[in-house]
Parts: sequence; C-alpha cells; structure tokens
Amino acid sequence: MSKALYSNSFERLQHIMDDLREKCPWDKKQTIETLRPLSIEEIYELADAIDKNDWQGIKEEMGDLLLHMFFYERIAREQNQFTMQDVIEAICNKLVHRHPHIYSNVVAEDEEQVSKNWEKLKLQEGKKSLLAGVPRGLPAMVKALRIQNKAKQVGFEWENADQVYAKVNEELQELQDELNEEVIEQEKVESEFGDILFSLVNYARFLDIDPEKALEKTNKKFISRFQKMEETVWAENQDMKNLSLQELDEIWNKVKQIYSC
Repeated sequence: MSKALYSNSFERLQHIMDDLREKCPWDKKQTIETLRPLSIEEIYELADAIDKNDWQGIKEEMGDLLLHMFFYERIAREQNQFTMQDVIEAICNKLVHRHPHIYSNVVAEDEEQVSKNWEKLKLQEGKKSLLAGVPRGLPAMVKALRIQNKAKQVGFEWENADQVYAKVNEELQELQDELNEEVIEQEKVESEFGDILFSLVNYARFLDIDPEKALEKTNKKFISRFQKMEETVWAENQDMKNLSLQELDEIWNKVKQIYSC
C-alpha cells in the first residue's frame, strides 16, 4: 500500500497493525494475556537502553513499546472496548485533573507538594487506599520503593537517615535471633529477611539512591569481574572447578586490583 494513504506516522502504524492482525498467523493468535509478558520484556529492554544512555536504542525500544500499545488497542477495538482516541483522551483528562497547580488555582511550590496533591486527588477519585495504585506485578524491590514513597505522602515517614539505619540493624538482629533458635522455622526466617530488604530499600531512599539501579550496577560489576576471573584461569590452562576457594579468591582479588569495573 502507498504511504500516500497515511496522513502521518501515527495513522501509518495503526494501518500496519491492522494489516498484521488480519493477515499474519502469529499476530492473529495473540491476546492481551499472551502479549503481557512480551510487553514486560520490552520495558526491561528500554530500561537497559536507558542505563547505557543509548539514545538510538531508546528510540527503537520506544517504538517496540508503542507497537504493543497499538496491539492492545486493536484487540480492544475488536471487542468494542475502546479506541486509541479514547485512550489518548482519557490520559489528557487525567493529566489536566491531576495538575490543578497548572490548570487551576491550586498552589504547589515544590515536587513534594505536587506528589501529595496527586495522591489526594486519586483518593477523591474513589480509590479506597493510598496503596491501591501500586501494581501487583511490579518487581518486589520497585514495589517496596513505591509503597514507601506513597506512605510518605501522609506523613508516615522516618525523620532522618540515622533512624532508618537503626531500623536496618534492628531487623538484622531479629533475623539473627531467629537463626539462634533451637528449632529454626524457615517461614519466620524468610519473613525477617524480607523485613531487612524492606528496611534497606527505605535506607536507600533516604540516601537518595535508587536501590534497583544500585543492585543492577553491582550485578554488572560482579559479572564483569567474574568473567575476567574466568579468562585468567583459562589463560593458565586451568579449570575453575579444580581450584580451591582460596585460590579463586586470590584470583578475584587480583582482578579487582587490575580492573576497576
């Protein structure tokens, strides 16, 4: 079909999506349920491109996500649920309603006040809990951060980082107490360990650190150093399985000294 048929790229993509849905065997079979894990994967690919500051990659991944949005909209149209125009109009209305400091006479002097106003408006819209808007499918660490930030909006918050650090130590001691019991109950140990992680996320928040990003940096650093360690062992015609922990640890420390990654 000629590109002249499309008044803009938006309409062109919608026409392509319609073609694929009608003619491609794979696209015909998809449902919102089968697309869900693929959409989550695309989100992580976008996040990876952002972490790399890869603007070309960001553009490509945004396109992939946009395609998924059009795919969901196409399925919704088939079931007479909504159209893309309905989606766009709804988000426009929501943004105007939740930014009264821009579109009305409400005053918000800083980011924190904007967030508080946002949460108040959401409750006025019928949400029964401040935490109702936290998606159940979020990764646990991201969810913990969202929960804590929302609780902060109503003043349920520590006063300073020292208090949070003390809480982290308290939770560590409670875990140790469980491990010192004559009969160790795994469920209680797991619960105490979860409390430690939740407290650490809180501490990261007070230090203005994104815990998910910090952990991912450590993951990448470990992978890089471990691979360097593997290369060192292979260069000496050895097998890591045949080396003792002490020998491996010595190689690891050498790698850390040579590579700052």
